[in-house]
Amino acid sequence: MDGYYAWMLVATLLVLMMTVPALALFYGGMTRSKSVLNMMMMSFISMGVVGILWILVGWSMEFGTDGVVFGNPFELFALKDVATSDYIYVMFQLTFAAITAALISGAIADRVKFSSWIVFLPFWSILVYFPMSHMVFGCTGSTLICDKIGAQDYAGGTAVHINAGIAGLVLALVIGKRIGFGKEPMRPHNLTLTMIGAGLLWVGWYGFNVGSIVFATSFDDSDPTSKDSIAFLTQFYSETGRTFANTTMATMAAMLAWLLIERLLHGKATSLGAASGIVAGLVAITPAAGAVSVWGAVALGAIAGAICAWAVGLKFKFGYDDSLDVVGVHLVGGIVGTLLIGFFSTADGAGGIDGLLYGGGFGSLVDQFLGVLVAIAYSGIITLVLALAIKYTIGWRVTEEAEVEGIDFDQHGETAYDLHTSLSGAPKTTALS
Repeated sequence: MDGYYAWMLVATLLVLMMTVPALALFYGGMTRSKSVLNMMMMSFISMGVVGILWILVGWSMEFGTDGVVFGNPFELFALKDVATSDYIYVMFQLTFAAITAALISGAIADRVKFSSWIVFLPFWSILVYFPMSHMVFGCTGSTLICDKIGAQDYAGGTAVHINAGIAGLVLALVIGKRIGFGKEPMRPHNLTLTMIGAGLLWVGWYGFNVGSIVFATSFDDSDPTSKDSIAFLTQFYSETGRTFANTTMATMAAMLAWLLIERLLHGKATSLGAASGIVAGLVAITPAAGAVSVWGAVALGAIAGAICAWAVGLKFKFGYDDSLDVVGVHLVGGIVGTLLIGFFSTADGAGGIDGLLYGGGFGSLVDQFLGVLVAIAYSGIITLVLALAIKYTIGWRVTEEAEVEGIDFDQHGETAYDLHTSLSGAPKTTALS
């Protein structure tokens, strides 16, 4: 067990890195230079706000006395009666909650008041993410997605990516477009940051997927040769090897497929396309990491990379301003990865179910579809209520002047790059002024 606990410490740190600094760099590089600090701060503040809430009620809502939608929020309030030996897994799940909320921010970049984002975070976490995590990960007999529907989701295709993706779409529609959207270029200001962020996300994702193993048996420290201990070690080595290989191969295939579609559609294979393809592959393999074979992972990644490369252009066709392609990558990628389990799942995988292509019939595909439907409906409806409540109370948008001149200076009194004497990197009022 010592080796398992050591690995979970590493896995937790890897997933923590996915939010800060990886996602912050990935998103920050994709924004315009006048918005980069605000974008990065939205990831950092998500970690702080959601992390504290997770300790207070999130863990209890996910793993408290079982309910169909959420557990008892007060049963394990503030980790009451939780053994300190379980704190590693508590922290591991905390990092999932934080990055899910942070992912949403990419859909509303460049135009939202920082205070409104801070107000949104606790309500969305308690009403949307914590229940969704219970429905997907809290498999104790009666949870909606995991138990009643029986959909497979190894590490969060529904709870994390579809959840964040549909929330991002709802917020983008409610908040509205950036000034000049579709009329003036809004190119990434620093693709070097984005590429570094994508690389760190890829590394961190091994903690995300490989760390999500759940054991059917326990390890007996007093008798390492017992039947249960041997079964534990066999499952550990088998699943970690499978999820590690599948995460790698799906990501490679998705990046190549994205670049191919990009080349065919636009005549260029870009660095932004490579970074986006990497994330699309990681998103798609997340729910399927333990369910498919390595060649199933390659096929799944290639399909997801190609579809997501096409889907990011839908915002121009339908007129919604998803600033950093949260919908095209996380919502679409999460749906594709979750549904393809119904085709590529194998009985020797973590779920023990053969998909359609392995003679399992349509049963698994139907389960996966219902899981996707519940995730979209639950997250979409509650996020819409929250978004409208904030819109008609404190408001979402910064002023038009602030959006045009720079949201960084308006919201934080800083700029990322000291390019103009009137916009220095420090606030106007300092201890030396």
